[in-house]
Amino acid sequence: MSKKNNEKPKKIEKLGEFGLIHHLTKDIKIKNKSTKYGIGDDAAVLKNEKENTVISTDMLIEGIHFDLMYHPLKHLGYKSVVVNLSDIIAMNAIPSQITVSIAISNRFNTEAVDELYKGILKACEFYNIDLVGGDTTSSLSGLTISITAIGQADSDKIIYRNNAKPGDLLCVSGDLGAAYLGLQLLEREKKVFLEEPDLQPDLENQNYVIGRILKPEARIDIIRQFDQKNILPNSMIDISDGLASEIYHICDQSGTGAVIEESNIPISKESQELAFKFRTDPTIAALNGGEDYELLFTVNKAYHKDIMQMPDVTIIGEITDKSEGIMLHTKGGKIHTIKAQGWQHF
Repeated sequence: MSKKNNEKPKKIEKLGEFGLIHHLTKDIKIKNKSTKYGIGDDAAVLKNEKENTVISTDMLIEGIHFDLMYHPLKHLGYKSVVVNLSDIIAMNAIPSQITVSIAISNRFNTEAVDELYKGILKACEFYNIDLVGGDTTSSLSGLTISITAIGQADSDKIIYRNNAKPGDLLCVSGDLGAAYLGLQLLEREKKVFLEEPDLQPDLENQNYVIGRILKPEARIDIIRQFDQKNILPNSMIDISDGLASEIYHICDQSGTGAVIEESNIPISKESQELAFKFRTDPTIAALNGGEDYELLFTVNKAYHKDIMQMPDVTIIGEITDKSEGIMLHTKGGKIHTIKAQGWQHF
């Protein structure tokens, strides 16, 4: 028996999410000419005559991705669609269809499933997409939602993660950290409720941060602005696992470094105030919190004026040579290496 066969299987948590993906996909070979780009980005790309089809699948698991103690089913249905559309949009594509598959335990009745689908259909209406199929099955525990999103884009306008170039402006839409802080507030009130069920939750009128975690929106408006202004970023990704992790994905796949100006990271007033109450550094929340579903993209400096005119986009730094690493220029003038400490799936 060879030494290789004597080796103990590695634990999944040792590999981590992306290590596991590499482990499972390292031997996959593309066989069809219509498969333009497979595993490795926000979505796969299938080649058609003119436009390319962009496809992405994501799962939400009860107890891992959501807690029904504070996540209304209607909001959950809406969010489950949005997080998938965000992947399509991050490829600079327009989403057009989804399929929905759910696994439900016997603790859910038809009224509960109806509420979930009300949210799903509301998202379909808002984003002008069609629900074209799916599956339902039983679960021994909890709720699982799996959605496949499909979109279209001209082949020369699809944006990948792997084309950032030194000198590119590093930009982000919206503001960051609010979803993480909203989650902390909900978790705090859950703990209070479990200890004192008679007490009413005190969400401190934090409607903005609560909305950011329970009902996020995909930034289709940003890619429409790109089209209107004839802007074509070099790379792009959506922010689901935290700004730091997403910067690492772009730099790793593009073979570059980056420098981020802490003072330029967009953080809402509500997030700053709540972070202060929680004794949390708002910059840490923005870098590592996740679930913001904003767009992080890099663009040639020739587009600087156009980017500055986009009302909800901030230039937070610059792409550098790989040898310079991935750095944070703090408000105090110091330079620190950024560590990706966002959501870990395993």
